[in-house]
Amino acid sequence: MSKKQPPTFAETLTQLEALTTRLEDSDTSLEQSLQDFEQGVQLIRQAQQSLQEAEQKVQLLLEKEGKPVAAPFHDGDEEGATE
Repeated sequence: MSKKQPPTFAETLTQLEALTTRLEDSDTSLEQSLQDFEQGVQLIRQAQQSLQEAEQKVQLLLEKEGKPVAAPFHDGDEEGATE
């Protein structure tokens, strides 16, 4: 059984837009607004993580024989980490 894939960056933004619309609605209860806010914070963290990963991939683009090549990103925990 495969793991559920995290939402894409675009899906995360769409969810954030829907939450924002609900939060702007004056008919939303305080309890629902707090739940929406909490979910929004989680979605923002996911979006930030996606952006950080994309930035790391871009930074690791290497020039090899005149052709751009993407190198895998290595955390500091792994051997051969690039700086």
